[in-house]
Amino acid sequence: MTKRRMFLRMVTASLLRRRSRMLIALLSIGIGATILAGMVTIYYDVPRQMRAQMRSYGANMLLMPAEGETLDSERLSAALQKLPADALVGASPYRYVRLDMTSRQQSFTTAGTDFAEIQKTSPYFSVEGRYPEAPREILVGREIAETIGVKEGSDMELTWQPTARESDGNPSDDRKPGARLAGSAKGFGDAMVYVTATLDNEAKIAELTIDASTQTPEYGGRTAEDALFLKQFIGKALPLEMGDDVDALSGATVTSTAVVEALNTARADAAVQPKTTRYMVTGILVTGGEEEGYVFMSTEDLQALTGEDALDVAELSISADEEQLNAYAEALTGDGVQARLVKRVTKSETAVLGKLQALVFLVTVVVLILTMICVSTTMMAVVSERRREIGLRKALGASDNSIRGEFLGEGMFLGLLGGALGAVLGFVFAQVVSVNVFHASIMFRPLLLPVTVLVSMLIAAASCLMPIKRAVAIDPAIVLKGE
Repeated sequence: MTKRRMFLRMVTASLLRRRSRMLIALLSIGIGATILAGMVTIYYDVPRQMRAQMRSYGANMLLMPAEGETLDSERLSAALQKLPADALVGASPYRYVRLDMTSRQQSFTTAGTDFAEIQKTSPYFSVEGRYPEAPREILVGREIAETIGVKEGSDMELTWQPTARESDGNPSDDRKPGARLAGSAKGFGDAMVYVTATLDNEAKIAELTIDASTQTPEYGGRTAEDALFLKQFIGKALPLEMGDDVDALSGATVTSTAVVEALNTARADAAVQPKTTRYMVTGILVTGGEEEGYVFMSTEDLQALTGEDALDVAELSISADEEQLNAYAEALTGDGVQARLVKRVTKSETAVLGKLQALVFLVTVVVLILTMICVSTTMMAVVSERRREIGLRKALGASDNSIRGEFLGEGMFLGLLGGALGAVLGFVFAQVVSVNVFHASIMFRPLLLPVTVLVSMLIAAASCLMPIKRAVAIDPAIVLKGE
């Protein structure tokens, strides 16, 4: 019989003779290995699960046009091609314009977006009804719905009137003799005021029409009818100065100022022709935030209304840690596009994940220490039971190394069995936690099996150090005397 076979036989025989104690040690190692494998799996898989959960808090990156540049759908699509497909959760484009509902004397901020993408980047949006699916369907914020009394299925007639900033060139280029000018500006309550003016042969105002139907009838609305107020504009050249060239109508200073601003920024009638379209409300948006004060329509509908393919910003939801997000932002910046991280989302996500991983690591360390204490205590009891055996063996010539080898072998064997059992149970444990907490399965990591077994064997070996030291210190003379 070889020494190796003899050693294995001695180890297994020793373990079988003390089955109850060794079973306790095996269970301790197995539980420790289960927690180790489970927690390590969770430690590495939790960031993926948490990032998916954190995406429900909104976008974590913004794409905007670089200074002096414009952002359109083609440029946005080209930028998104730089991101890995598996990292991009969603990308919602936004274009903001001011639209009027003249029948209710109201003016609203309207956002053109992609409703399929907005459900990915802003899953916290709650819609009473449904999201728009067909052309000329819109979503109305709860604040607006309560103000004007619309609900699901209602119709809204919205008018778009571009301002001078949205038209090309300089307004003064259109102030030619005989020209017909049209313009708009924000009046009371940010509602739009429209003007139409005809110039005479000297490029001075010959006729003026004011549409102040969005203003309060008893104050701002009077600017369209008051003869004295209208008369003071006739015969004057643009631009005008409020207080010097014309006086405000009493009680309607804001609207009067808007009329002057609209005239100063007025363009040739053909360049700024307003457009009115009827839409159907499919749902009321409830978020508890500023979105409740907006009207949302599809990007295609807004382009059809304004005749422009332009975007103000795009919200991106990306599954990545802060370091990766910074790398993506650098890659996206350029070609007329500027990327910026939403710090409040990114920082919160990083902080939560860091604390959660620290907690998992701490729990794992504590469990492993408790496992070592349990195994070490069990092995100390085994040494006490075998004092006479150890003393007899040493009296017959057994070396200290052989004593060390046998106890270390028993511990390593327990570590091997407990580690293999714990690696399997650990994955099951991690799977149960993931399904119940994150409602998603985890990925099996094959490398975790040998790592768990190796760590379990090392812990078992470390747990045997003190018992081995006590075993080696036994004096055969004293033991054989029965002391």
